[in-house]
Amino acid sequence: MPFDSTNADLSVIPVKTPAELKRFIALPARLNAKDPNWITPLLMERTDALTPKTNPFFDHAEVQLFLATRGGRDVGRISAQIDQLTPQPTEGRLDGHFGMIAAEDDAAVFNVLFRAAEDWLRARGRTHAVGPFNLSINEEVGLLVWGFDTPPMVLMGHDPVYAGQRVEEQGYAKAQDLFAYKADETGDIPEIAQRRVKRGLPSGVVLRQLDMSRYDQEVQTLTEILNDAWSDNWGFTPTTEAETRQLAKSLKQVIDQRLVWFAEIDGEAAGVVVFLPNVNEAIADLKGKLLPFGWAKLLWRLKVKGVKSARIPLMGVKKKFQTSQRGRMLPFWMMKASRDMAMSLGYNRYEISWVLEANKAMTHIAENVGGTHYKTYRVYEKAL
Repeated sequence: MPFDSTNADLSVIPVKTPAELKRFIALPARLNAKDPNWITPLLMERTDALTPKTNPFFDHAEVQLFLATRGGRDVGRISAQIDQLTPQPTEGRLDGHFGMIAAEDDAAVFNVLFRAAEDWLRARGRTHAVGPFNLSINEEVGLLVWGFDTPPMVLMGHDPVYAGQRVEEQGYAKAQDLFAYKADETGDIPEIAQRRVKRGLPSGVVLRQLDMSRYDQEVQTLTEILNDAWSDNWGFTPTTEAETRQLAKSLKQVIDQRLVWFAEIDGEAAGVVVFLPNVNEAIADLKGKLLPFGWAKLLWRLKVKGVKSARIPLMGVKKKFQTSQRGRMLPFWMMKASRDMAMSLGYNRYEISWVLEANKAMTHIAENVGGTHYKTYRVYEKAL
């Protein structure tokens, strides 16, 4: 890159102190302040997610955060991480990940950030960089490359229009695209599936809602179903028991037991679908802060006033049931039950996400329950 005097004082520092972590977390809100669709994540939640003591992801991963500065001002950030549980796609290949990317619209800033992350991964024997993962494939995944005109749903990212081009300028190419589908009360399951649903559940199939009196056990069952159902998907990394406990704790205040449905076949847990109230709708004007009154406002909106949108982040059927007629119908039975309940509770729109572009079975289901593809998130890769 030609020398530019305006970049002479551009540098990257590894985040080491609580004060630097606070700057790292705060930066995207400033960079996206003029974007009407930006929603600042809750600062308390982001701090917990990036702190080893409160995020069990760090139990099996090594993570380094970086800040880019120019003239004493923060202008960009990135993470580099190695998850020991991530399976390698081919023999001899060792993937490392990047994530948390946010920067000013400046090629030089993206260059120094990626150079720092890649050097860190290369020094640890990684042969490829893949991302963005924030921080895990089981958390926020991908860079928004299409569908910038609406706010993100809960646990989904939102990036400026220029970010994709800047990442590609650093030599990154598409690895996978992830789709988000929107649907509303006008959509429904296909007519042929409706006819089967109206006949009632066949012998041995039971649908039931989440039992809050056995909450921890229910979350464990959910995790076992999804770890099995998703095990053949691209990039699959199992969720650990500690991560399951953390998930249960973080969702307990916002989850609605009436919107989580399990399916059982012959007495065995076989499938699950989760409608998660769109917390982003409730926190949009809190600017990331829960104190002094933000927590009360959040609970009021979620529990009393209610939000009108939801996201389906989790749905799966165990592999042993996927080829049987009863198993193939489970997604439609579960979707019908949870969707009808959501609409009866005042929800009028929902998102199905994220769905791998290559997962034709799931894209077919999303489209056949009235979903319309409206956002694309991209995962990039580069040989180091």
